[in-house]
Amino acid sequence: MTKSRIATIAAIIGVAASALTGCTAPGSGAPRATASPTPTPTPVSGELLGAGSTAQRAAVDAWTKRLAAAAPQARVTFDARGSDLGRQQFRAGAASFAGSDVPFTTAEIAAGGFAACAEGAELVEVPAYVSPIAIVFSLKGVASLRLTPKTLAGIFSGTITRWDDPAIAATNPKAALPSRAIVPVHRSDASGTTANFTDYLTQTAPDLWAPGSVSTWPAGSSGTAAEGSAGVAAAVQGTEGGIGYLDASAAQGLSTADISVGKDWVGPSASGARAALDAARIEQGRGPGDLATTVDRGTVARGAYPVLLIGYLIGCTRYAKPETAALVKALFSLAVSAEGQKAAAAVAGNAPISDELRTKAQNAIDLIG
Repeated sequence: MTKSRIATIAAIIGVAASALTGCTAPGSGAPRATASPTPTPTPVSGELLGAGSTAQRAAVDAWTKRLAAAAPQARVTFDARGSDLGRQQFRAGAASFAGSDVPFTTAEIAAGGFAACAEGAELVEVPAYVSPIAIVFSLKGVASLRLTPKTLAGIFSGTITRWDDPAIAATNPKAALPSRAIVPVHRSDASGTTANFTDYLTQTAPDLWAPGSVSTWPAGSSGTAAEGSAGVAAAVQGTEGGIGYLDASAAQGLSTADISVGKDWVGPSASGARAALDAARIEQGRGPGDLATTVDRGTVARGAYPVLLIGYLIGCTRYAKPETAALVKALFSLAVSAEGQKAAAAVAGNAPISDELRTKAQNAIDLIG
């Protein structure tokens, strides 16, 4: 890492730490204090535990390594075993932050009970990891595929069961499709990737995909179950005729399908996911630090890839321990910074967020204190 990069991260950490002395929680009734013109940066230190998305694992690892380089006394551990488990651990107070590809619903937030947070605190949910979900397959003699949303819904609902089905042949006239059974591979664990993939099927083929947007794959379905993104990748790679969905960062070495978007065929790419995100909207009725976003997967701009996940970093506006707040604020600030987004993209291939969204995210993170 260059000295300039370390300096950039150190500056972020200094801002995060010094801001702790000048902020009050939203809704506390007390005015926000004016920051000192010349704050003295206090290096963050201590241990921080987060939990959540397997898709975000590589990105969070990149952020924590850079945080450690700038603040050697800070140690962040991330338990990547799925978005649902991450939200559960955060809610139970077993983790101080969550990395989740699905935000908390407004009903969940209204119910309260977030043990990680200090009493009266609000949630901070910021998009920090944007990635295409790749449709991967293993089929001898077939290097590329084109699949419509209805065909995908048919494959994963079990109504299209063989690779030479007319629906697949119609969009792949030059492919040597074998008369072989299709083996759909899905996540065995509750997953944000599953939630985003089934949301895509729900929005684009509701007549063929009945279960709706779910984070746990419907019971009784055909195919093979595998744990985590790495598990799905291994299962597809080891199964002739296999097809699955996973975060694109785990798709190396696997063939990926293009999907139809209007009259175009679009493959998984960071730029395509970014185009879809840029057309998304922040949900109404949430707190000032909550940037939960809704993606219209059926109507996207040309070149956009609508099978994407938006990974959130989730924390609290206030914690019982000031050092926890300082660490969370420093990590989140680093993650959404241009430097942090570039570092994540280098290892995970995700799409860096826009400058506009970065500003909104940092404003939300500034509420932590």
